[in-house]
Amino acid sequence: MHALAHSIATLILCRHYKSASVRAAELVDLAEEKGSLYWKANGLIWQGCLSALTGRPLDAIEILTTAVAAYRSTAATIYMPFVSLHLARAHAELGNFTDAWHHIDDAIAGTERSQEKWAESEMHRTAGEIALMLPEADETKAEACFERSLTVARRQKAKSWELRTATSLARLWRDQGKRPAAHNLLASIYGWFTEGFDTLDLKQAKALLDELNT
Repeated sequence: MHALAHSIATLILCRHYKSASVRAAELVDLAEEKGSLYWKANGLIWQGCLSALTGRPLDAIEILTTAVAAYRSTAATIYMPFVSLHLARAHAELGNFTDAWHHIDDAIAGTERSQEKWAESEMHRTAGEIALMLPEADETKAEACFERSLTVARRQKAKSWELRTATSLARLWRDQGKRPAAHNLLASIYGWFTEGFDTLDLKQAKALLDELNT
């Protein structure tokens, strides 16, 4: 089951959500068959994250609230900062910004406690996206979050996270009329990649670069 759970995480990170959903359901079914609370909660957590990522925030909150409680009852902590940022995303989409910021803070604090830093850049990027979702978008805060995310990604040499954040920041700069800066930022990281051009992150980056070139 460990290999199955790991494959789900990988698929989510690559944004292959349909395949990840199939495998998450397989993990839940297998865990129920084996009577494993830990692995069932793990599978449900991935299903909740997928709901947050595919426009179903209410489902995400309902699934994750229950799954996280079960998961923590087994004394498990791995992946929890990553889960918290998806709860933040779901609450923000519903306009529950107090709860969204609470979960962002929880994700960042959890990262410091556990030293599980592989998704640290994405936490700051998500915080920036949430700042732009506020009734009165806070572009200053969003830009600071994106800059922090880029700093973390570069320090970790995490090119995929760097690309994702560069795309977010380039969109913001485009909307602010800073098209040359947006293009230069995104082109510098996009040009690093030599494969994976069929992935969603690279497709979105390419589409934005094409727009900025016009």
